[in-house]
Amino acid sequence: MSSDNAAQDSGRSEDVWDVVVVGAGPAGASAAYAAAVAGRRVLLLEKAGLPRYKTCGGGIIGPSRDALPPGFELPLRDRVHAVTFSLNGRLTRTRRSKNMLFGLINRPEFDHGLVEAAEAVGAEVRTGAQVSRVEQHGTAVPDRRTVAVVLSDGEVVLARSVVGADGSASRIAAHVGVKLDQVDLGLEAEIPVPETVAEDWAGRVLIDWGPLPGSYGWVFPKGDTLTVGVISARGEGAGTKRYLEDFIARLGLAGFEPSVSSGHLTRCRADDSPLSRGRVLVCGDAAGLLEPWTREGISFALRSGRLAGEWAVRVAEAHDAVEARRQALNYAFAIKAGLGVEMGVGRRMLAVFSRRPGLLHAALTGFRPAWKAFARITRGATTLGEIVRTTPVARRTLAALDKE
Repeated sequence: MSSDNAAQDSGRSEDVWDVVVVGAGPAGASAAYAAAVAGRRVLLLEKAGLPRYKTCGGGIIGPSRDALPPGFELPLRDRVHAVTFSLNGRLTRTRRSKNMLFGLINRPEFDHGLVEAAEAVGAEVRTGAQVSRVEQHGTAVPDRRTVAVVLSDGEVVLARSVVGADGSASRIAAHVGVKLDQVDLGLEAEIPVPETVAEDWAGRVLIDWGPLPGSYGWVFPKGDTLTVGVISARGEGAGTKRYLEDFIARLGLAGFEPSVSSGHLTRCRADDSPLSRGRVLVCGDAAGLLEPWTREGISFALRSGRLAGEWAVRVAEAHDAVEARRQALNYAFAIKAGLGVEMGVGRRMLAVFSRRPGLLHAALTGFRPAWKAFARITRGATTLGEIVRTTPVARRTLAALDKE
C-alpha cells in the first residue's frame, strides 16, 4: 500500500492515466479492479488512510458474494443462520435456517481487502489524496479526451476516464449532477460485550421494525462485539437518536460502553438522475445506488462499481465525445436494467412498510412462503424484483397494497 505522502511521479507529470477512480470503498475498489484486470493503467485515490472505519452493519448477502473478485476470501466475523424479528420490541419471533443466510464482516477489513485485490491486478493506490474537483474543460485539460482531477493541494491528475465512488457526500456526484429523492439517517454503535453475551448472539441477528415510519433497527454479532444500529428518514434526528437509545436499553446493553458511536446519511437517486457527465461516471453511494427499503448498499456498491470500471475502460478508449457519450449511456442502461429495477421495487416496499410494518412482520414470522423468500434473497438465489416479476401472488399483493 502506498504511504499517504508518497510521491507518485506518473500522477504528477503530464502522463495520463486510463482510468482514475475516486474513493476506495467497495464501489471504488471494484471499479479499480475491473479496469485494472482489463489491462488498463488505473489510479485509485482515497482521501483517508487505509484501513478506515465506516458506519455500516456489515451484512454480506448473496449478491455481494457473487460480485466479489475471483478468489476473494471474505473476512467473516460470523455466519448467520437465524433471524429474530420484533415489532418495536414486541411480538418477537426467531426463524432459523439449516443453510447460512448471510455473513457478517467489519468494513475496515473488508474494504482494505478489496483495495488489495485491485492492487494485485495492477491498480495503483494513493491514500491521503483529497479531490477538490474535476474539470473537463479549461486550462488544466490538455485535450478533449482528458479529464483533470484536481487535488486539494493543487496537484492535477489527468485521465481518459474518471469513476466517482467517493461516498454519499461525493464531489464527483456534484459535478455529474446526481439528484436524490430519499435521504435517511443511520446511527450505529459498536459495543464490546462479555463472552457470555456474545455466545447468546452467535449466528443470529435481530431485526426490529421501529416506531418511526420506515425505520428499523438491527443487531449484528461479530465475535466479541455487537454492531447495533437504527435507521429512519432524515428530519427525524431526535426521534432516531431516541430509538437507538431505547433499543440498546431494551436489549440489556446499556451498561456496556461502545467502542465507536457514529452516524451517516444514506441517499437514493431519483429515477431521472444522471449517472455520467462527459467522461466521468458515478457508482455506489456517489450515484445514490442502494436498496431504498432496507438501505442495503454493499451489494449495490460492488455491482455498480464493477460495471463502472468496465465501462470506464470503454469511455477511456473513445476517440471523441460522441463515442464517449454512447459508452456512458450504455453504462447507465446496464445500471437501470438491473439495480434500477431492484430500486423501483424497493421504493414500493418502503412505502408499504412505512404504512403497515405490522403486516410485514406478520408475514415474515407467520407465513412460511414469505420467510422462504427472505432466505432466498439473502442467499442470492433471487431478488425482490425477480420475485415480484415472476410470482403472480406477490405481484398482485404488492399492487393491491400500492393502492391503499
